[in-house]
Amino acid sequence: MTDAPIADRRSTLRTHHGDTFDDPYEWLREKDSPEVIAHLEAENAHTDAELAHLAELRETLFQEIKGRVQETDLSVPTRRGAWWYYSRTEEGAQYGIHCRTAAVADDWTPPVLEPGVAVPGEVVLLDGNIEADGHDFFSLGAFDTSDDGALLLWSTDFEGDELYTVRVRDLRTGETLPDEIPDTGSAFFTPDGTGILYTTRDDAWRPDTLWLHRVGTPMSSDVQLFHEADEKFWLGAGITRSRRYLVIALGSSVTSEEHLVDLTGDLTATPMVVWPRREGVEYSLDHAIVDGEDRLLILHNDEALDFELVSVAASDPQGERRVVLPHEPGRRLLGMDAFRDFATIEYRREGLERVGLLDYTTDAVDDIAFDEPLYSAGVSGNPEWHSPFLRVGYTSFVTPGTVYELDLASRELVLRKQVAVLGGYDPQDYGQRRAWATASDGTQVPISLVWKRSFGEPGTQPRPVHLYGYGSYEHSIDPGFSVARLSELDRGVVFAVAHVRGGGEMGRQWYEDGKLLQKRNTFTDFVACGRHLVDGGVTTPELLVAEGGSAGGLLMGAVANLAPELFAGILAAVPFVDALTTILDPSLPLTVIEWDEWGDPLHGADVYEYMKSYSPYENIRDGVAYPRILAVTSLNDTRVLYVEPAKWVAALRVAGASDVLLKCEMVAGHGGVSGRYNSWKERAFELAWLLDTVGLAGD
Repeated sequence: MTDAPIADRRSTLRTHHGDTFDDPYEWLREKDSPEVIAHLEAENAHTDAELAHLAELRETLFQEIKGRVQETDLSVPTRRGAWWYYSRTEEGAQYGIHCRTAAVADDWTPPVLEPGVAVPGEVVLLDGNIEADGHDFFSLGAFDTSDDGALLLWSTDFEGDELYTVRVRDLRTGETLPDEIPDTGSAFFTPDGTGILYTTRDDAWRPDTLWLHRVGTPMSSDVQLFHEADEKFWLGAGITRSRRYLVIALGSSVTSEEHLVDLTGDLTATPMVVWPRREGVEYSLDHAIVDGEDRLLILHNDEALDFELVSVAASDPQGERRVVLPHEPGRRLLGMDAFRDFATIEYRREGLERVGLLDYTTDAVDDIAFDEPLYSAGVSGNPEWHSPFLRVGYTSFVTPGTVYELDLASRELVLRKQVAVLGGYDPQDYGQRRAWATASDGTQVPISLVWKRSFGEPGTQPRPVHLYGYGSYEHSIDPGFSVARLSELDRGVVFAVAHVRGGGEMGRQWYEDGKLLQKRNTFTDFVACGRHLVDGGVTTPELLVAEGGSAGGLLMGAVANLAPELFAGILAAVPFVDALTTILDPSLPLTVIEWDEWGDPLHGADVYEYMKSYSPYENIRDGVAYPRILAVTSLNDTRVLYVEPAKWVAALRVAGASDVLLKCEMVAGHGGVSGRYNSWKERAFELAWLLDTVGLAGD
């Protein structure tokens, strides 16, 4: 054991609603302070020293992950206009290469591309490895081609702060044009390719303004098309698949407002509001042509908790609403995409995603059927208004990512590609099922389990369990395949997901029951899931490791305080563990937007008191035997600042936690390191710690 860094205690008083909190580690917020950087580097050095004995295991895990991945590979080409677009990877290269090849006019069957075989007529649009050269971090943001295929725009971030610089290339000549737009969010071409629409952010990192840049003109002449002044609302924009409307989407966590600009007219005209914002009403839309009439299909929750779908005239969106799919409790409508002859509907029932086709004439929905009991499916990669095929992505805990195309004439699913898993992977060697835990208030909470069958059915004898959770923003942790996870499953670990309240797995009410002044349900649900696995003989506290990231990191901090005796270890990635301090400060990135999720403790004494009762940093218990803890963060993260886990770790140590480590990436953002090999090494680092915690480091 090496001596852990002990941060200085420096009094910083925070007083709200008559309550004063003395924060001894708030000084660590000074990101540019050499003293703070030195402390973070000392934490990294301590972590490296403490985990040096796992170096060989980390390398083994990295090689296992790498060895299962077909490093030279290609995506299924997607047709847009006269071209097939695809990306490919090459062995030894960190980043993808974006390409295209010409399409035959009436051929909608994607060409079959073989890894390592030259593609006839290939045009390399962008090589991420060239873009990243000379940079420690690289993230590709926007990537778009003009409708005629003549121009490319792309944006890059080299810091991890999610501020991107847009550039433009003439694909006819290969020339990179002088146009350069820094500090952007999203960006895309106007349909005629003469303009670029892009968003910028305010000082709190909130996307708030939409701009129009004319290609070939100076940025100083860019036109502001829309500005959202309300600091609780973010702004997004896009163009309907029909290419008829520009949609400007404004939203908080609980309220929406969308505006339209008819692209057959003046792009700079005043946008038309579809439905004026009303607190608590969310909606999204797409453009369809039904019986020759321009209609808007609108998915909304106005007096419809799990949402309903209506149709309105595009010329009069606030006029008569025709109900297409009525509200049906237990069927949570998630999304809708309009095509020329039909729309797709994505919804959730009984905790699973489902996809159906909506007939414009009858309003009937024809579901796409899949065989596995646990799976994820969604519509993706369908840019064209009309095509004889509909592309669908599919995966499960045991089925690698799969691309199907639904033949719209025969309604047959055609397999286009399944991600190759090298080394003799057989999905029949692994099992998956769902269990149910009883929460403290009697609610039944689903748990997904996946395991290797050769170790026996979970529950026949206690085994190491890796329990993952999130539980915020109505975000669902759906079944999905992971190559890296095989390294733990093959060593006898059972992977489990606790689908706790605050997520969206069981419908909108599931989310409502795990937010604001009911947030504690998220934490107690997770504890109930852990205890269910222990009581059912699946595992023991000595073999149970929990993991969560971002808002799931808040969950990790909370359960460490609530039930430290239940876990052998807790892995917290970019954890939101100083929640109250952050949500009290509207000057911090995205704080005001977050008030709809957590409440407003700055102006509400009841919210302040409630958040203070669970915020992990402020509820650390002196003298308690905490489990092993590994906190992973990034210096340039703008969503959950590095200071939160830094303060948390410092306070845990002083309270007597005997094995708590902090790993801070000094050049990265919220998503961690960039580059696939770097990401695999990062995951190998975390898995080695996890396996060591449950006594499998030698296996």
